[in-house]
Amino acid sequence: MPDSQSDSRPDRPSGSARDLDVVLLGATGFVGRLTAQHLAAHAPADVRWAVAARSEAALQRLVADLADHPSPPVASVVVDVTDTTSLDALAARTRVLATTVGPYLKYGDAVVGACARAGTDYLDLTGEAEFVDRSWTAHHATAVESGARLVHACGFDSVPHDLGAQFTVEQLPSDVPLTVRGVVRSSAAFSGGTYASALNAMGRMGEAREAARARRAVEQRPEGRTSRATAPRPHRDPDLGYWLLPLPTVDPVIVARSGAALADYGPRFTYSHFAGIRTLKRAVLGGVAVAGLATAAKVPPLRRQLEKRVPAGSGPSAEKRARSWFTVDFIGEGGGQRVHTRVSGGDPGYDETAVMLGEAALCLLRDDNPETAGQVTTAVAMGPRLRERLERHGMRFEVIDS
Repeated sequence: MPDSQSDSRPDRPSGSARDLDVVLLGATGFVGRLTAQHLAAHAPADVRWAVAARSEAALQRLVADLADHPSPPVASVVVDVTDTTSLDALAARTRVLATTVGPYLKYGDAVVGACARAGTDYLDLTGEAEFVDRSWTAHHATAVESGARLVHACGFDSVPHDLGAQFTVEQLPSDVPLTVRGVVRSSAAFSGGTYASALNAMGRMGEAREAARARRAVEQRPEGRTSRATAPRPHRDPDLGYWLLPLPTVDPVIVARSGAALADYGPRFTYSHFAGIRTLKRAVLGGVAVAGLATAAKVPPLRRQLEKRVPAGSGPSAEKRARSWFTVDFIGEGGGQRVHTRVSGGDPGYDETAVMLGEAALCLLRDDNPETAGQVTTAVAMGPRLRERLERHGMRFEVIDS
């Protein structure tokens, strides 16, 4: 893995050469609408942003709903993610494009490619490791040349984990081997889009391994340093008191890639990622449920039935979301020191994800971020700048014990 901060960004068309600053693609879906509402409420008045989707009627309804907000969208764009020509035209108009249109393995590649060619910064909400790897292989080099920053997993996958691990590393020495484990707890249900992506990923484990091997075959590693994600067996955490169930999500891979790109993670960085469960019985039942879901996802008829349980684009009521919460506890160790940190917030799959995506787009647009290009993580592309934005909107990053 290259040190992504060493990539310099070539000159790109100035903001005045493009008529839009931010485009939100998929704005009429459930999470898309929440993200549009966040931008309409919080984007600076001089940000020229637009909503984009396939349905003109749905876009018109959304624009009407946002009309009374402080910063409503300045335009709406009808675009089909299967039409490369229209995507190229859209990417050429804007400085940042954020998309909620998934599953990304099915709908995402053409969007990434258009942004990479145009030198347009790209963000998404994917949790699909196969898509992330295939995107890197297909578009990273083009984006390095154009100056585009391609930032995947800008929602609950994987912002709290990536930025939380970075926050934890900041509390430890930078010149010694470091180990960090993240433990996730939440009261909320998965979003329809996350559920669909997870089922798709579970049904394509062989293809995901192949994509990872193809990426490793051509991707450089940092010299003199290592960074990896591990998946220890379930066990009881001696510090937190929870039973730990390894999570087969994209999050640990994203964190490990940040560790490879950033020297502050030390000469040898190791990250592990778990669900934290209070009782052994629930941990066992959870493991059985995940295994059963993974098995069923490999059988297309069963996967289609499962997909109907939580349709993509659907979501819970505002009242239910208001009662939801998440925490991610991190235990970091290195150089004889130990630190316990925590990231916490409200409803992770919908409300907080909308804030994360919206603020990431504004962060790439406006903040003094590290010079980088190509496919990078949130920690590499934005790091503390995005963390500061999220804290202003109620997400907490705190040291619990050191």
